[in-house]
Amino acid sequence: MKTMTLAESLATVPFFEGMPQKYLDFISGCAHNVSFKKSEFLLFEGKSADAFYVIRHGQVALEVEAGNKTAVIQTVGEGQVVGWSWLVPPYTWHYDARAVTPVSALSFNAVCVRQKCEDDPAFGYEMFQHLTQLIVQRLMATRIQLIDVYQ
Repeated sequence: MKTMTLAESLATVPFFEGMPQKYLDFISGCAHNVSFKKSEFLLFEGKSADAFYVIRHGQVALEVEAGNKTAVIQTVGEGQVVGWSWLVPPYTWHYDARAVTPVSALSFNAVCVRQKCEDDPAFGYEMFQHLTQLIVQRLMATRIQLIDVYQ
């Protein structure tokens, strides 16, 4: 049985679907494995957005403080991405992300990825296209939550 390289395994992640293998090879140098315990935070709103995560196993709740309550915008799981705020200045998180279950993930260093985007504008454009889809998905999830709250 052949073991897949990190770049080959990225090709199976929906976020990276359609991305040329040379770019998957390129970005894999910015990644490393991480894990989080149940209820542990991956990121905090307002803090430095220094990474993004591809969830390998487990579930993560994306949360915002709404008055004296915490609202879950969306729950993401295996193969999904957590974090897009690292892409645009001032590089701070726009929500919290908390492990709902134990989580294993790939963590991508934001400085490394941004540098690769600058070094290779075609790669940067490819990343931007993929991240724009993620941002739209998150905005739609937030919209649905707001509709539920106000109906």
